Amino acid sequence: MATVEVRAPATTANMGPGYDCLGMALDLWNRLTVTTLAEGAAPSVSVSGEGEGELEADTGNLTYRAMEFLFAEADAPMLPLALQCENAIPLARGLGSSASAIAGGLVAANTLLDSPFSQSDLLEMAATIEGHPDNVAAAVHGGLQLVVMEDSQLYTAPIRVPPDLQAVLFIPERRIATVDARRVLPGEVSIADAVYNMSRAALLVAGMQSNHPEYLGIATQDRLHQPYRQTIFPAMKVIFAAARDAGALGVFLSGSGSTILALAQDRAMTVAYEMFDAARLAGVEGRVEVAQPTDQGAHVVSANLDD
Repeated sequence: MATVEVRAPATTANMGPGYDCLGMALDLWNRLTVTTLAEGAAPSVSVSGEGEGELEADTGNLTYRAMEFLFAEADAPMLPLALQCENAIPLARGLGSSASAIAGGLVAANTLLDSPFSQSDLLEMAATIEGHPDNVAAAVHGGLQLVVMEDSQLYTAPIRVPPDLQAVLFIPERRIATVDARRVLPGEVSIADAVYNMSRAALLVAGMQSNHPEYLGIATQDRLHQPYRQTIFPAMKVIFAAARDAGALGVFLSGSGSTILALAQDRAMTVAYEMFDAARLAGVEGRVEVAQPTDQGAHVVSANLDD
């Protein structure tokens, strides 16, 4: 019997202007324990924490399917497995719950097969399963990642994050499905809006890399997706304003929402309180958390591969 325990982080994508090309890992973790079973035994999946009683607890589970994908890529027969998924990442809140599930499953499967695939291989698989690369790049590699796809090839570049930067999360009770958040986006944008976003995405990368947090207020602004998504989440505007007024360095919709993330250094709790209060006054229930960016992606916590 072999056992592998893996942790995979939450992620935030877009970060304002970096639509589908920027993602950052956060120290909020899903934990996966995989145990091999006797030959011929039926596979099993259990889910606790976020998604308990809601996520599939059988071979249709996304983590299990990611493991199946890797076994197929390795041309290896799928082992009979028992999966225990202990989830801390909220579902459909723009915090990369699916990317975490995929990355955790791929790392666990790779470990069981004695790691035939590189981290870059795992990212390619994760992006294929997920359908877009920003969250999975951060979930696999950790840190803040710039990811570009060219002719089905992924290119990633890590971006240094200031060491004292904190992520203040307002996590609404209301969910926003990615498919719904993408449906409200226009098919075309103006050159002016494209230039607006390109300049701010470049400034965001430069501000992070060179430790100039004073750039982040401008650098997290966006015209490609947030104005359109505000139509399905009108309280965004007042929560953004409250975060800025409380001293946030920058604020943006995390992924496709509904979580709103503010960047802060020494005023994180004040920012959290003001975001919560503004949301409450706007009739939006939710909770706040303060997280740290993390350089760790999905990784093995322990492994006993003796069988």
